[in-house]
Amino acid sequence: MTHSTETWDLIRRGTDEILLETDLEKKLNKNIPLRVKAGFDPTAPDLHLGHTVLINKLRHFQDLGHHIMFLIGDFTGLIGDPSGRNITRKPLSREEIDANARTYQEQVFKILDPDRTEICFNSSWGMELGSVGMIRLASRYTVARMLERDDFKKRFAANEPISIHEFLYPLMQGYDSVAMRADVELGGTDQKFNLLVGRELQKEDGQEPQVIITMPILEGLDGVQKMSKSLGNYIAINEKPGEMFGKLMSVSDALMWRYFELLSFLSMHEIGGLRKSVVEGANPRDIKMMLATEIVTRFHGKKAAGTAQEDFINRFRLGNLPEDVPESMIVCDGTLWIAKILKQVGLTGSTSEAVKMVESGAVRIDGIRITDRDTHLETGSSYIIAVGKRRVARVSLQKPH
Repeated sequence: MTHSTETWDLIRRGTDEILLETDLEKKLNKNIPLRVKAGFDPTAPDLHLGHTVLINKLRHFQDLGHHIMFLIGDFTGLIGDPSGRNITRKPLSREEIDANARTYQEQVFKILDPDRTEICFNSSWGMELGSVGMIRLASRYTVARMLERDDFKKRFAANEPISIHEFLYPLMQGYDSVAMRADVELGGTDQKFNLLVGRELQKEDGQEPQVIITMPILEGLDGVQKMSKSLGNYIAINEKPGEMFGKLMSVSDALMWRYFELLSFLSMHEIGGLRKSVVEGANPRDIKMMLATEIVTRFHGKKAAGTAQEDFINRFRLGNLPEDVPESMIVCDGTLWIAKILKQVGLTGSTSEAVKMVESGAVRIDGIRITDRDTHLETGSSYIIAVGKRRVARVSLQKPH
């Protein structure tokens, strides 16, 4: 196993932090496959592209010859993860967890090699702990240390409730690393505290502490908030090919490059070439179509991706829109509320009417129906916006010079 510049480039690609790189180098220099772990609580039946940022990094390690452990948190899901939240997450029932866990296994193998991936369930050691084991585990961390975690600290300062069982979540996630003898654990930036707990518990248990790699939280289609089903700005892995393609094409030109880095399997050198081609005059929409085709192919196959691309072209480039589509340009900073856009370009008479049209499902952006009244579009891109079947406009949002 070689540890060339290319190896380190692949490991570092898209990461937010590696703690500690010197530890990782020592582990790699042993020239034995590392045990690389990432955990997912089965909180919903479908994974979205935001989840795949971690899974893609697992794939990178798998391509480098390491042992991948995909952990399904069927035990921690019973507790409920409070990470990054200002309210307690409702624990799931055993039935919900089992049903969601089955779909997770089906979905991850669209990215990972099933023959080289170990699927783990933390109930297999969590249940064995029993009440005495949980009490002993709880004795290994103080309340003061728990309150160092950002979300707990904020809720405590605001006199918002923190349930005792929430303190068990980072302890159990840390204990997972002990039980799995993890060399490396991947997690989102909001999981950093929990990952560090794993390092500490491993040290206390006499194990070599795991290296922590945090990955950024992927922005959703609005380009502002993290991709989330609850926010309606997500692309599900099991989304229909045409809808997945259209949603990817609706991403702003600026956000497209972040999606390339975190979701594409093209090398950074290839992506750099695409960036250069846009600077030299290539249409960003054509480059975005390459990204959409790659992602849809990964989850639905080459034939479905080809059909989705063809349908998109037919709908938006080859005359399935009226020939006299009016074009409007709006100059603004950051993002702009969809209701204001609709009113400003004359697709609705008022913002209140625009909100009603959005909530009724009558508004489509680049062919994708939206129903979230809080949808914002990012500057630096153009969109085909339709209200009903007759009102259509091509809207370009530009930053002020």
